[in-house]
Amino acid sequence: MKAKITEHSIRLFEQKGFTETSIQDIVDSIGATKGTFYYYFSSKEQLLMDIHMDYITKLLEKQKAILSENASCKAKLHALVLMLLESIKTEKAKALIFFREIKNLSGEKLELILQKREAFRLGVEKLIREGIEIGEFAEHLDANLTSFAILGMVNWSYQWFNPEGRKSAAEVAELFMDIVLHGIEKA
Repeated sequence: MKAKITEHSIRLFEQKGFTETSIQDIVDSIGATKGTFYYYFSSKEQLLMDIHMDYITKLLEKQKAILSENASCKAKLHALVLMLLESIKTEKAKALIFFREIKNLSGEKLELILQKREAFRLGVEKLIREGIEIGEFAEHLDANLTSFAILGMVNWSYQWFNPEGRKSAAEVAELFMDIVLHGIEKA
């Protein structure tokens, strides 16, 4: 039942937004009572936290696997970009909630998610720093700022990326990598 509540909540949060979705809306969508909701979640914010935690935990696990591969920094960066786009493709509603609804977390819940998001960003920054050190990436780059730029570009795609559209996740990842590695200036 917890999974069913979460699944229906994700759909409602995607359609109506977190603040516009009531607990009554959630339980009505599954034919349950508020008591059932409160058996599994202490509050609507706790449910939102669970959705955030599930999404970022999976991203961190995938990032760890990619960063531990025996591959070039460019190949790892490409794999990370593709992984993020694929997560938007396969979990679009969760991605939307993760990026759009973080403003509805507070206190320790918000702090924990922000720490996990920062851990992910630091993984990207470390990869860029390593690429600079071994000569794969330009030595003048600011690894911190570059990590924000890459993640900003990729993460914002939850707003517009249509997995059923003209370009696949792999094609968008290739374009992003071309922009990151070569820019848009004509050679």
